[in-house]
Amino acid sequence: MSNDTDKIRVGFYIEKSLLDECDAYLKAADARSRNEFVSKAIRYYIGYHSAQNAALILPLSITSAVSGAVQSSENRIARLLFKLAVEMSMTMNVVAAGADLDDVNLHRLRGKCVEDVKRSIGTVNFDDILRYQRGE
Repeated sequence: MSNDTDKIRVGFYIEKSLLDECDAYLKAADARSRNEFVSKAIRYYIGYHSAQNAALILPLSITSAVSGAVQSSENRIARLLFKLAVEMSMTMNVVAAGADLDDVNLHRLRGKCVEDVKRSIGTVNFDDILRYQRGE
Protein backbone atom coordinates (compact mmCIF):
# COMPACT_ATOMS: atom_id res chain seq x y z
CA MET A 1 0.00 0.00 0.00
CA SER A 2 1.39 3.41 -0.88
CA ASN A 3 1.56 6.38 1.45
CA ASP A 4 0.96 10.10 0.80
CA THR A 5 4.58 10.79 -0.16
CA ASP A 6 4.38 8.30 -3.07
CA LYS A 7 1.51 10.12 -4.75
CA ILE A 8 1.84 12.05 -7.98
CA ARG A 9 -0.67 14.26 -9.72
CA VAL A 10 -2.06 12.93 -13.02
CA GLY A 11 -4.78 14.12 -15.30
CA PHE A 12 -7.18 11.97 -17.28
CA TYR A 13 -10.50 12.27 -19.00
CA ILE A 14 -13.60 10.55 -17.63
CA GLU A 15 -17.21 10.47 -18.78
CA LYS A 16 -19.55 12.66 -16.75
CA SER A 17 -21.95 9.77 -16.09
CA LEU A 18 -19.10 7.62 -14.77
CA LEU A 19 -17.94 10.43 -12.49
CA ASP A 20 -21.52 10.78 -11.20
CA GLU A 21 -21.59 7.03 -10.44
CA CYS A 22 -18.27 7.38 -8.64
CA ASP A 23 -19.70 10.17 -6.49
CA ALA A 24 -22.81 8.10 -5.75
CA TYR A 25 -20.70 5.15 -4.52
CA LEU A 26 -18.12 7.05 -2.45
CA LYS A 27 -19.81 6.19 0.84
CA ALA A 28 -20.49 2.56 -0.11
CA ALA A 29 -16.82 2.15 -1.07
CA ASP A 30 -15.72 3.75 2.21
CA ALA A 31 -13.81 6.37 0.23
CA ARG A 32 -13.38 9.92 1.52
CA SER A 33 -12.74 11.36 -1.93
CA ARG A 34 -12.90 10.69 -5.64
CA ASN A 35 -9.14 10.20 -5.57
CA GLU A 36 -9.41 7.47 -2.94
CA PHE A 37 -12.32 5.87 -4.80
CA VAL A 38 -10.39 5.78 -8.09
CA SER A 39 -7.27 4.41 -6.34
CA LYS A 40 -9.33 1.61 -4.75
CA ALA A 41 -11.00 0.88 -8.08
CA ILE A 42 -7.65 0.63 -9.84
CA ARG A 43 -6.26 -1.70 -7.13
CA TYR A 44 -9.39 -3.84 -7.40
CA TYR A 45 -9.11 -4.00 -11.19
CA ILE A 46 -5.42 -4.93 -11.02
CA GLY A 47 -6.26 -7.64 -8.47
CA TYR A 48 -9.03 -8.91 -10.73
CA HIS A 49 -6.63 -9.29 -13.65
CA SER A 50 -3.95 -10.84 -11.43
CA ALA A 51 -6.49 -13.41 -10.25
CA GLN A 52 -7.48 -14.17 -13.84
CA ASN A 53 -3.83 -14.75 -14.74
CA ALA A 54 -3.41 -16.95 -11.68
CA ALA A 55 -6.53 -18.88 -12.70
CA LEU A 56 -4.92 -19.55 -16.07
CA ILE A 57 -1.52 -20.49 -14.66
CA LEU A 58 -2.61 -22.44 -11.56
CA PRO A 59 -4.57 -25.13 -13.39
CA LEU A 60 -1.59 -25.70 -15.68
CA SER A 61 0.75 -26.22 -12.72
CA ILE A 62 -1.76 -28.47 -10.96
CA THR A 63 -2.31 -30.42 -14.16
CA SER A 64 1.42 -30.82 -14.59
CA ALA A 65 1.95 -32.00 -11.00
CA VAL A 66 -0.97 -34.43 -11.14
CA SER A 67 0.14 -35.71 -14.53
CA GLY A 68 3.64 -36.39 -13.16
CA ALA A 69 2.22 -38.24 -10.14
CA VAL A 70 -0.11 -40.30 -12.34
CA GLN A 71 2.73 -41.16 -14.74
CA SER A 72 4.93 -42.24 -11.83
CA SER A 73 2.13 -44.40 -10.40
CA GLU A 74 1.42 -45.82 -13.84
CA ASN A 75 5.06 -46.86 -14.25
CA ARG A 76 5.13 -48.46 -10.79
CA ILE A 77 1.89 -50.36 -11.42
CA ALA A 78 3.10 -51.52 -14.85
CA ARG A 79 6.33 -52.90 -13.31
CA LEU A 80 4.36 -54.67 -10.57
CA LEU A 81 1.89 -56.13 -13.08
CA PHE A 82 4.77 -57.42 -15.18
CA LYS A 83 6.35 -59.10 -12.16
CA LEU A 84 2.96 -60.56 -11.20
CA ALA A 85 2.43 -61.88 -14.74
CA VAL A 86 5.86 -63.59 -14.65
CA GLU A 87 5.05 -65.21 -11.29
CA MET A 88 1.61 -66.31 -12.54
CA SER A 89 3.18 -67.83 -15.67
CA MET A 90 5.66 -69.74 -13.54
CA THR A 91 2.88 -70.97 -11.22
CA MET A 92 0.67 -72.03 -14.12
CA ASN A 93 3.54 -73.95 -15.74
CA VAL A 94 4.35 -75.77 -12.50
CA VAL A 95 0.69 -76.64 -11.88
CA ALA A 96 0.05 -77.65 -15.51
CA ALA A 97 3.06 -79.98 -15.45
CA GLY A 98 1.55 -81.94 -12.58
CA ALA A 99 -2.15 -81.63 -13.38
CA ASP A 100 -4.23 -84.17 -15.19
CA LEU A 101 -7.07 -81.90 -16.36
CA ASP A 102 -9.17 -82.32 -19.51
CA ASP A 103 -10.44 -79.38 -21.58
CA VAL A 104 -14.02 -79.54 -20.21
CA ASN A 105 -12.90 -79.39 -16.58
CA LEU A 106 -10.35 -76.68 -17.42
CA HIS A 107 -13.14 -74.58 -18.98
CA ARG A 108 -15.37 -75.18 -15.96
CA LEU A 109 -12.52 -74.23 -13.59
CA ARG A 110 -11.88 -70.99 -15.50
CA GLY A 111 -15.54 -70.00 -15.12
CA LYS A 112 -15.42 -70.76 -11.39
CA CYS A 113 -12.24 -68.70 -11.00
CA VAL A 114 -13.77 -65.74 -12.84
CA GLU A 115 -16.77 -65.86 -10.50
CA ASP A 116 -14.52 -66.20 -7.43
CA VAL A 117 -12.48 -63.14 -8.41
CA LYS A 118 -15.62 -61.10 -9.19
CA ARG A 119 -17.22 -62.09 -5.89
CA SER A 120 -14.11 -61.38 -3.84
CA ILE A 121 -13.31 -58.11 -5.69
CA GLY A 122 -9.94 -59.47 -6.74
CA THR A 123 -8.78 -60.82 -3.41
CA VAL A 124 -8.45 -64.56 -3.83
CA ASN A 125 -7.40 -66.52 -0.76
CA PHE A 126 -5.23 -69.61 -1.31
CA ASP A 127 -6.63 -71.30 1.81
CA ASP A 128 -10.18 -71.08 0.41
CA ILE A 129 -9.04 -72.49 -2.94
CA LEU A 130 -7.21 -75.35 -1.25
CA ARG A 131 -10.31 -76.24 0.81
CA TYR A 132 -12.42 -76.18 -2.38
CA GLN A 133 -9.96 -78.45 -4.20
CA ARG A 134 -10.03 -80.89 -1.27
CA GLY A 135 -13.83 -80.90 -1.47
CA GLU A 136 -14.32 -79.37 1.98
